[in-house]
Amino acid sequence: MDPEYPPDAHDSPPGSNTDVDHRQSSKVPRWVIKAIALFWIGWAVTYIGTGMVRNLRALLVVMLISLFLSFAIEPAVNRLEGWGLRRGLGVWIVYLCLFFATVGFSAAIGTALATQINSLVEEAPRYLDDMEGWLQNNIDEDIDLQQVSDEFVDGGGVSDLATRFADDVVSLGTSVLNVVFQTFTVLLFTFYLVAEGPQLRRNVCSFLQPHRQRTVLAVWDLAIEKTGGYISSRGILAVLSAAVHYIAFTILGVPFPVPLAIWVGVMSQFIPVIGTYFAGALPLLITLVDNPRTALGVLVVVIAYQQLENYLFAPRVTAETMEIHVAVAYGSVIAGGALLGVVGALLALPFAATTQAFVSGYRQHFDVAEDTLAESAERRGRRRRPG
Repeated sequence: MDPEYPPDAHDSPPGSNTDVDHRQSSKVPRWVIKAIALFWIGWAVTYIGTGMVRNLRALLVVMLISLFLSFAIEPAVNRLEGWGLRRGLGVWIVYLCLFFATVGFSAAIGTALATQINSLVEEAPRYLDDMEGWLQNNIDEDIDLQQVSDEFVDGGGVSDLATRFADDVVSLGTSVLNVVFQTFTVLLFTFYLVAEGPQLRRNVCSFLQPHRQRTVLAVWDLAIEKTGGYISSRGILAVLSAAVHYIAFTILGVPFPVPLAIWVGVMSQFIPVIGTYFAGALPLLITLVDNPRTALGVLVVVIAYQQLENYLFAPRVTAETMEIHVAVAYGSVIAGGALLGVVGALLALPFAATTQAFVSGYRQHFDVAEDTLAESAERRGRRRRPG
């Protein structure tokens, strides 16, 4: 071998150390293979899990409603248990009270609506005549609505209205059956969550370490307390609202003052954000059919009471039952509605109150440096001053 030309690394004989190092460097690192495998496994699990959640969304919503109802009625069941009744019997007593209250409320509102719809159909010709007179006096003397009135009464307008109403009732029957089934499912889950509440908590805590058990039980009890406080505060405000509106409706001569006052009280308190407007719409419409001037008084009463409640009643009641900032409450309702629709909006307030109370109780608090705050305020004041 010529000493002037040293051997190249590629010319090394097979089996040499240089050849082994070259083959090892060409292999894919093992961690890369693991990372790729974990990525695809994670993607598959996420895809399958998302599909399962999407398909089971109805069941998950039912379970969420059941959990909320169990938190809401458990304080009453605990009190009945303290009086010597079994928990299962206590749940049935609460169910019966809710059933009779719902039936009575629905019957009162249904009677008022049916009566006013019948009155609207009977008085439609008179309303058309009054409208015709107003139009002739203010717009054009040649306007004639007699043909419209004849078609409505003699041409089948009333019968067509009744037929469409009957068709709507038939189509509504299917929806009602679905709602009844969902309600039965919710009540069944709620019954077992409340009747077996202590045993359920024991079973859950048996899988946790002692310090985790204390945290879980504290959150559980806090959720029951805040949800019960939410129901209590809404109930108190609903009674106050119904009483004030009953007095006002009676003075104004509004038809069916009792069911309409109850309607305003319940709907305005248990439907977040839009409940007030939804509650006031029904008595306003019913009064418009009976007397438009009285309807203006109803509008004034609803708006005035809402201001009275916001600034006088609600702060005092919620301060004793469920403390939550107005901005937090409004934001939580919007977020809950965006996630789960009406159900999310209804459950948002007790969930937000529970979360706020838990964070406030378990986070670390620090003393505020008052001198630092004063210096910051002074610097802001100097920036605002010109020159």
